[in-house]
Amino acid sequence: MAEYIEPLQRLADMFRRLDGIGAKTALRLAFCVLNFSEEEAREFADALIAAKTDICLCEKCQNISTGPLCSVCLSEERDESVICVVEDPRAVIAIEKMHGYRGLYHVLHGALSPMRHIGPDQIKIKELMARIEDGNVGEVILATNSTVEGEATAMYLARLIAPYGVKISRIANGVPVGGDLEYTDEITLKRALDGRYDMN
Repeated sequence: MAEYIEPLQRLADMFRRLDGIGAKTALRLAFCVLNFSEEEAREFADALIAAKTDICLCEKCQNISTGPLCSVCLSEERDESVICVVEDPRAVIAIEKMHGYRGLYHVLHGALSPMRHIGPDQIKIKELMARIEDGNVGEVILATNSTVEGEATAMYLARLIAPYGVKISRIANGVPVGGDLEYTDEITLKRALDGRYDMN
């Protein structure tokens, strides 16, 4: 026999699918939803559906967008010769908050991880290389996370990009080892970007 009634258990199970949500938190969130009015519940459901149907990937940088190109790629004030490569759209948001970077981005949507069977074909490396092959890129900033996977991805990309004669830099170690960019404060991120170093 289930510990909780089936609709509540099903809702908690769905919350538990989210990253970082354990069984207790999932159940707490399910009870929160139970306290919604019917109108609030419909708004919540509509927001979930809209997030899946209205959000797509930018054709140029692979960041999340509501149209073919994201707001960064559409801006005429950005330096198109500089591309900052990140693992996740949340890192773009974190870097943009510091208001100090004026180049473009490329979002990989992951990092190389043989243990999890994530190779170059599972992340957006091919799309990055197509942008570099166009010949308009002067510098690529590798801003992958300071994790084993992030470092391995940065080294792999540096080797891949080197033959094109493009300046390759890595963000400085202002970002703590094992830390994700989206949880890093603006000052640390600025120091990391300002202190980037050449990789070629």
